[in-house]
Amino acid sequence: MKVMYFLVAVLALAFSVASAYDPSPLQDFCVTVNGTKDGVFVNGKFCKDPKLVKAEDFFRHVEPGNTSNPNGAQVTQVFVDQLPALNTLGISLARVDFAPKGLNPPHTHPRGTEILIVTEGTLYVGFVTSNQDGNRLFTKVLNKGDVFVFPIGLIHFQRNVGYGNAVAIAALSSQNPGTITIANVLFKANPPISSEVLTKAFQVDKKVIDYLQKQSWYGNN
Repeated sequence: MKVMYFLVAVLALAFSVASAYDPSPLQDFCVTVNGTKDGVFVNGKFCKDPKLVKAEDFFRHVEPGNTSNPNGAQVTQVFVDQLPALNTLGISLARVDFAPKGLNPPHTHPRGTEILIVTEGTLYVGFVTSNQDGNRLFTKVLNKGDVFVFPIGLIHFQRNVGYGNAVAIAALSSQNPGTITIANVLFKANPPISSEVLTKAFQVDKKVIDYLQKQSWYGNN
């Protein structure tokens, strides 16, 4: 009987882990299409008839991002909404451009692990573990060709610490990993989070929260 309980527990754990990620495809591809006329609804998107799919459906050109913003950095997403052929494939990509001292501010991807490679410049990167693991900070200075992994759901950041521009390419383990920029979520929620909640959470005066909520937070995406 104990063996049976153990097997049930293992199967339940395996199912919960497997169901936490994008579902495995049951066909070669499922290029999304807007509308129902020529499509079949799969995984939250309508799929184009495979006979109508073209090479262009798998292609996208990515231009350098405009870093003339308060953070001095710009993320150019290549998620399923930008590249329809990613639907059901469980992967996506982003290009991150940094001006000198530019910052991709603390954020999370709730549905995907990120692996990042620096193609130009020098970046200071890091992530913070959950409360369970003591909120440990892991950081590293990356140069051209270096790779770093940010585990799914954990708060992380990248900052250009070089003297010139920097570029990084990030691959993510979901067709739509999502992005939650911490400052935007806390201080620019719509409608706003109650000042009473935020003052209690941060243990600061209400004037501080009022000031933060009035700032023009920029999320890079």
